Amino acid sequence: MAWPSNAPDFDISDAKRDVWKDQFAESDQALGFEITEDFQPFNQMNDVFTRAFWDPLVKSDHADGFFASYREAPQARRGQGFSPKDFALRNAAWIISDLISNRGAEMGLREGFQSAIQADTPVADTKIEIEDPAQESREIKRIAKLFGASLVGITAIDPRWHYAARVDTSDFTPAENKLPDGVTHVIVMAHEMDFDLVETYPSALAGASSGREYSHEAATCIQLAAYIRGLGYEAVASMNDTALVIPYAIKAGLGEYGRNQMVLTREYGPRVRFSKIFTNLPLMNDTPEPLGLTTYCHSCTVCADACPPKALPKGPPDMGPGNPSTIKGVKKWSADCEKCFGYWAKLKTDCAICMRVCPFNREYDRWQDRLWRYLATGRGRKLALAWMSRQGVRARLKPIDWWSKL
Repeated sequence: MAWPSNAPDFDISDAKRDVWKDQFAESDQALGFEITEDFQPFNQMNDVFTRAFWDPLVKSDHADGFFASYREAPQARRGQGFSPKDFALRNAAWIISDLISNRGAEMGLREGFQSAIQADTPVADTKIEIEDPAQESREIKRIAKLFGASLVGITAIDPRWHYAARVDTSDFTPAENKLPDGVTHVIVMAHEMDFDLVETYPSALAGASSGREYSHEAATCIQLAAYIRGLGYEAVASMNDTALVIPYAIKAGLGEYGRNQMVLTREYGPRVRFSKIFTNLPLMNDTPEPLGLTTYCHSCTVCADACPPKALPKGPPDMGPGNPSTIKGVKKWSADCEKCFGYWAKLKTDCAICMRVCPFNREYDRWQDRLWRYLATGRGRKLALAWMSRQGVRARLKPIDWWSKL
C-alpha cells in the first residue's frame, strides 16, 4: 500500500498561515515566490528517491539496480561512459559522502540526505560575544570558502521549507524533523561541479561530478559547523536533509529558479550543489538582487527539449502535475519526478542533461560568454536567444575524450 500522497504530519492552522504571510509576504514578492492557500510543507517521505524504497509506483528492479550500482561492482554496459572505469570513478567520488551518510544507519539516520549530519563536537561552554553581525558574516563567508565553498549566502530561518517529516531509513517511516531551539539563520553554500565531467552527461563518468561535490560539501559543512560550535553557538550541518535547499539558496541571494528545476547562479549557471548550516550565530542576512536568469528561462526551452523522458515542462510556471513528489501550493516549474527518476534508474546513474545544455552552464573565462550573459540577463535577451538559436547547443564531450585529456 502506498504512503498517503504528500500528507504532512500536522495541520497548519489559519493563525500559522497568517503569521507566515505577515513574516514572508514582502520577501516572497521580491523573490517572485507565488504561494497559495493550499501550501503544505513537503513531507520527505514523498521525495522520489525515498519513494523508490517503499512506493510501488516508483520502486522497481531498475530502481533497486540503480542504488545497488553505487555499492556493488556494477555491470558495465555498452556505450561510452559506462565502462568499469567510469563506474569506479563515480563511486570513488561519492565515497566520503557515503561514509558520512552510512555511519548512522543502525539508528535509521542517513546523514546528509534523510537526516541532518550529527555533530562530532560539542557547543563550547563559553560563547564569544558578536559585536558586529555584518563583520561576523563576512568572516563566516571567508571561512566557508577556505573550507571549500564556491559561493556563500545567509538568510533567515523560514519554517515553510522545512520537511514536515524526515525519513527513518531503518524502516522507511516518517520521523520527527527537529532542529535545536533558537536557530535563527541559514548559511547556504554552493559547490561548483567540474565543468568537463558535466559535459559528459549522461554517463556514469559524469556522475563523478555529483559525487565529488557531495563529498566536498560533506567535509565543508561539517568543518564550518564545528567552527561555529567552537564559538559557543549551535550549528547543524546539512546537505539534502532537513529542508528544501532551493528556496533557501534563492533567499540567500545565490541564484534564481530555472525551468530545469535548479538554482541558476550567475557564476556557474546550474552547475552547483548546495549545503547549509542552521545556526543561532548572530549574522546579517543577504538581500537578493534581480539577476535576470529566471526571466531568460521564460523564453527558453532548451532543457525541456533535450530531456529524454520529457519530464520537464515547456510552458509557464504552474501549480505542478499533482504528483506526490511535487510540493503543494507553490507556483513554479515542476518536473514529472517519476519520469525523471525512471530514466535515471534505467541508466543506473544520474542524468543531468538539463544541466549540461543550459545556456547558463559556461565557465565565463571567454569574453564571448560574458557578453552573452550580459545580454541574456538584461535588455539584450532577445539578441541572446537569437545568438543561442544560431549557435545551437554545445556538443556533448565524449567520455573517451575526457579520459584522453588525462
